[in-house]
Amino acid sequence: METRELVQKLEGIQTIESVMDILKVNKQMAIYYIHRLRKEGYVKTKKQSNNIRVYSISLNNKLRGKSYYEIINLYSPIKISTPIIYNIYGKEISLEETLIYAIKTKSLRTILASLALFKKINDWKKLYHLAKENNVERQVGALYDLSHKIIKVRRMNNKFRNNALPKEKDKFEYIIQGLKSNDFIDIEKKWKVYIPFNKKDLEGYK
Repeated sequence: METRELVQKLEGIQTIESVMDILKVNKQMAIYYIHRLRKEGYVKTKKQSNNIRVYSISLNNKLRGKSYYEIINLYSPIKISTPIIYNIYGKEISLEETLIYAIKTKSLRTILASLALFKKINDWKKLYHLAKENNVERQVGALYDLSHKIIKVRRMNNKFRNNALPKEKDKFEYIIQGLKSNDFIDIEKKWKVYIPFNKKDLEGYK
């Protein structure tokens, strides 16, 4: 079956069972078709509260860009619901770009959710370049050390850490203006960056 015909048959919100019913195929073939369409960009997947996966299938999915929020929600247990539609067209959004974007939003929940990205980030050279470009090297370092306390993350590149750590003359900076931590003072002192979260704020990662 050609891709366009397949998408037209399955247009809308589907489950594996509904795909089986529409295409008159077994479960294995239904999973194959979903995988094929997802790989080509026609499927967006969501997990419902009952852990059942639902698939939004549309020709438009391939045409529209992805948003930073979609990337964060893909990896984080803390989901972001936002009325802002800010899609990036014509290129793949990297996790490194998404993390910097989250920090720049100055949004408590967005930054909190973005901590999960450290589980997947491995291009530390790119991350450092973006962080330096946006003057948030120390903020990235502090948030990495915070994420390390609550989830299993990939090891930070030593070059990133050495370049990002504050000098003696550097003053304290905020991630979100006016917000300090009562529980992560050690990280704050190390990076000279005030953490906007306390332990209770991180319970969503348990």
